[in-house]
Amino acid sequence: MKLPRRRFLHLAGAAAFLPPLTKIVRAQSYPTRPVTLVVGFPAGGPNDILGRLIAQWLSVRLGQPVAVENKPGASGNIATEAVARAPADGYTLLLVGPANAINGSLSDNLSFNFLREIAPVAAITREPLVMLVHPSVPAKTVAEFVALAKADPGKIKMASTGKGSSPHVSGLLFIMMTGVDLAIVQYGGGGPALKEMIEGNAHMMFEPMSASIGPIKAGKLRALAVTTAARSMALPDIPSVNEAVPGYEASAVTGIGVPAHTPADIIERLNKEINAAFADPAMQARLNDTGGSVLPGSPAEFGRLMAEETAKWAKVIKASGAKL
Repeated sequence: MKLPRRRFLHLAGAAAFLPPLTKIVRAQSYPTRPVTLVVGFPAGGPNDILGRLIAQWLSVRLGQPVAVENKPGASGNIATEAVARAPADGYTLLLVGPANAINGSLSDNLSFNFLREIAPVAAITREPLVMLVHPSVPAKTVAEFVALAKADPGKIKMASTGKGSSPHVSGLLFIMMTGVDLAIVQYGGGGPALKEMIEGNAHMMFEPMSASIGPIKAGKLRALAVTTAARSMALPDIPSVNEAVPGYEASAVTGIGVPAHTPADIIERLNKEINAAFADPAMQARLNDTGGSVLPGSPAEFGRLMAEETAKWAKVIKASGAKL
């Protein structure tokens, strides 16, 4: 049967709008069942706390439960691999952290490529680390600490929370830029490292703001500087390392990722809901309490940020020769 020209053009025009219409319907209907947010670290730690805050927010915004699933081990690699291998349908999310920008340069045998196999959704926060010393260390400033370390090479013990952790590579960057010789002592996480610091078994360390601010305020440890380029609102009287070591910057960037090839409309929906948290005064205050500053932006902006972080830490790791 031959269709009249007007009828044919009408049908053809309707067909042309089917793909965008499908995307709109899918974005509006997603999600239709519970969502899982995978966190690559144990419950109760800074990553887990931040993940649960975002999961709770998304549960309300999406109208479906968003459950946190902790998959600790291998500096977050177990969790990242699990999400990379999950269906690309928006129902499995990854809490992305600094380890994701570091691990690829530390190991030659990872079964995944983070930048290729995890699609960026949205950044959440950028958290400074704090350069801490035990009260017995006489240095009161970064410059005094550098002079002290150079006067007695290899004697000052730097506590680290494990190879490839944000505190570890922040310390490596500091060593590389100042030329000091520090004895690096690895501990099984931030808790044990802080305990050893407080007991005086280690002399200095870099530790995320969220974990270090308690011992600082209690007078158990002394803050010399924060690692972000600018000072932190949480510790406004503490200078940045950059003020004594020009060009130094280190921070813990966190965000949300999904398996590569997740539909763009689902990624856009998730990005929109996460960015809405930054405009909510109560939620913004809760995020600020974790020690970081919020990072609104698009999926592309978060992707560029993680690529920049990956390239930056690759240079530091290569220069230091560190390997898992």
